[in-house]
Amino acid sequence: MKSFACGSVVEGCEGVVTGETDDEVLAAAAQHAADAHGITDVSEDLVAAIKAGITDS
Repeated sequence: MKSFACGSVVEGCEGVVTGETDDEVLAAAAQHAADAHGITDVSEDLVAAIKAGITDS
């Protein structure tokens, strides 16, 4: 299982998303960004930051 803690990119956010693969985590993080932060246009820089923050849990 892989996970991403949103707080590593958005200060103060306690959201954590998980998935079996990096792609699943990226999709879940994009959905979280839209739902929790109103971010609907996920930039390449944001994708890179999320990929860098994905850990094996």
